[in-house]
Parts: sequence; C-alpha cells; structure tokens
Amino acid sequence: MPRQDSHDWMWAEAVAMLARAESAQGRGEGRGERPQGPAASRRAARPAAWTPAVDVIETEAAVLILVSLPGVAAEAVEASLEGDIVVVSGRRTLPPELQTAVIHRLELPMGRFERRIPIPPGRYDGVRRDTRDGCLLISLHKA
Repeated sequence: MPRQDSHDWMWAEAVAMLARAESAQGRGEGRGERPQGPAASRRAARPAAWTPAVDVIETEAAVLILVSLPGVAAEAVEASLEGDIVVVSGRRTLPPELQTAVIHRLELPMGRFERRIPIPPGRYDGVRRDTRDGCLLISLHKA
C-alpha cells in the first residue's frame, strides 16, 4: 500500500473511532454505572436520552458534586441518595418561546437525563444544593 493511502486510512479510522466514542459517551456508556436499588426498575421504563458530565471533589469538610446541566432549571432536577450513590435526573427541553424557532444548530442534548454518581464512603450530616454557572452543585457535609 502506498504511503499516502495508509496515512489516509489511519486518519479515517481515527476519525471513525472518535465518532463512536462520542456517540457512546452521549448515551452514557462506558461510565461503569449500573442501575441499582428499588427505583432502578422504575427508571428502566424511562430510559435516559443523555448523561451529564460530573466532577466529584473531596475536601476535609465535604464531598462536592458538580453536575453540568446547561439550560436546565433547578426545579427540573431531582437528586436523591440511594445507599452510596447520588442519583441526579430530570429533563432538558426547549423553552416554549423557541418551540417554533428555526434551529440552525442544536448540540446540547435534549430530553430526559440521569446520572448515578458513586460517592466516597463515610457519614454525611448535611446536604446543600445550589446552582452555579450552568451546573448543579451538591455539597455533602461530612459528619
């Protein structure tokens, strides 16, 4: 195979692999999460369309969970604790005034989302929920 053909083939394979990875990430695959607990069967009937990105940061006083939810109102987000898993779910929709708009690009995911976030073992005596810069911030204060 000539050198240029092999170079083109490698780039085509690399681009295809990146596209598959991005598609899998959008579906929430590859995050090592499996539904658990009694509510898992209820959620199975309502599959999530997308999975938001999260950061989990531990300080001396708390575990902070930052969930990326641009365009999602705080009231539209549910957060619950199931054992050692924080479950964040809700729905991202277009605002009513944009329902009839001509959309030229729509890259932020729409529809139902859910993310199951394992937390470090420990005892927590307080939970605070806040929104900041398009993110949901959950603070679990250590006992």
